[in-house]
Amino acid sequence: MTILSFEAVSLRKSGQTLLQDITWHIQPGEDWGILGLNGAGKSLLLQMIAGNLWPSTGKLTVLGEVFGQTNLPDLTRRIGWVAAALQSKFYPQDLAEEIVLSGKFASIGLWQSYQVSELTAAKDLLATLGGSDLIGKPYAVLSQGEKQLVLIARALMPAPELLILDEPCTGLDLFAREELLQRIARIKAQPDAPTVLFVTHHTEELPPFINRLLMLRHGKIYQQGSPQELLTASNLMAFYQKPIRLFSYQEKRIIVAPK
Repeated sequence: MTILSFEAVSLRKSGQTLLQDITWHIQPGEDWGILGLNGAGKSLLLQMIAGNLWPSTGKLTVLGEVFGQTNLPDLTRRIGWVAAALQSKFYPQDLAEEIVLSGKFASIGLWQSYQVSELTAAKDLLATLGGSDLIGKPYAVLSQGEKQLVLIARALMPAPELLILDEPCTGLDLFAREELLQRIARIKAQPDAPTVLFVTHHTEELPPFINRLLMLRHGKIYQQGSPQELLTASNLMAFYQKPIRLFSYQEKRIIVAPK
């Protein structure tokens, strides 16, 4: 089953074309990074995958389900979503494990009845990701990096088939960022790991397991292919349309800086 398929998809609002002629496919075994500057269309693309926006033209298929012919609430439960913007939506007094468990119900806060075994599973998941010391702590006292870890555990609670990480390193210092990326890598090392879609402005944040890359500019696909093919000085200079320099940074990672 194809994980994701955009076929000549465009998005128009108020007479303006925001995304134009997007043709893009994610196959099993592929983990994609999406790279682009502010206003490139990254967030719009994610909102379409989540069913919050619908194509003006073209065909969109997510996890085998065609938009317009499927039950969207059922589909969205198969997609895990992590974004820095979500951090402000949770209640300060809720415990870390309660927020993780809320992912099972796709809710903000726990309003549904649940079994003790389900809360135990949430604690176990948090501990597996390296957050055992967060169990029993109110959300309000967690650091930015700890909150991101809780949100990742929450996204994984319903065992999604697709995990969207929307700029997950936003607001993290260098050390918290590296720790978070290591934890994400451990998730992908699991045999039942979901397909990952990793969105970022910064090439050095792309984990080494990302094996495909989509480059967006002005609402259009600039290029798509392997990171090795696309993350070259000449290609990135043409992409950003400004002089840049590349620096190697750890395994298969590079830093792009203005020249």
